[in-house]
Amino acid sequence: MIRMIGEFMPNRHPNGIPAYQKIQATIMERIENGQLKPGDAVDSERELAKIHQVSLMTARHALTALEREGMVQRRRGAGTFVAPPKIHFNKLTSFTEQMASRSLSACSKVLTFEVVDNEHEVAARLALAANTRLLKLERLRLAGDEPFAIETCYLPAEEFAGLTRSSLVRGSLFSILESTYGIQIAYADEEMDATAAAPATASLLKVARDQPLLRIRQVIYSTKGKAALYVLGLYRSDRHTLLVRRFR
Repeated sequence: MIRMIGEFMPNRHPNGIPAYQKIQATIMERIENGQLKPGDAVDSERELAKIHQVSLMTARHALTALEREGMVQRRRGAGTFVAPPKIHFNKLTSFTEQMASRSLSACSKVLTFEVVDNEHEVAARLALAANTRLLKLERLRLAGDEPFAIETCYLPAEEFAGLTRSSLVRGSLFSILESTYGIQIAYADEEMDATAAAPATASLLKVARDQPLLRIRQVIYSTKGKAALYVLGLYRSDRHTLLVRRFR
């Protein structure tokens, strides 16, 4: 019985770090510096065990942990491959920050940039009068020229009259709000559900018509507790995951 327990305990590196974590870090480093790209094959369990001088169980544990984090995909009979980048919604960050966390360069294609005064529901969410003039900004969010999401943001037009279309193509809206308008983002109230991709949306996101999308409605607040902007996002479900921690 003691021998069986020993077989399932992960090997340890001389510095005290579990060997499987060292293997993970090595693979992650190769992904982040571009040596391994999405779709590339990762060393097999047997190869990793030989390279790192660990047991097959430890190598398997490392790949299982990377798969759980969405970094690799394991295909029965084929091997393990670098997964397409996925963004995890576990912190309120800008799209630019999300992409940077995965070593990807973000950019945007502005689809709509106009002032509207007929978005009564949005105005109500922002605690504004029904006919308040709002700046409507709709962007296709891309990383590595691949579409990830369509986001439509609404802001009070009078408060953000200086925003320009060109500044929002590559710049982070959160950064602009902070540096130009002195608004510090604090938290967001969010509603999340699934929706099907309409034809125009499917074409922009390069997915099949009616493919499931993750839809998130956000009212984003400043550190002063004021609703700063409203965002409606449509996110490719194959590029985003939602991590929820529940407590009993």
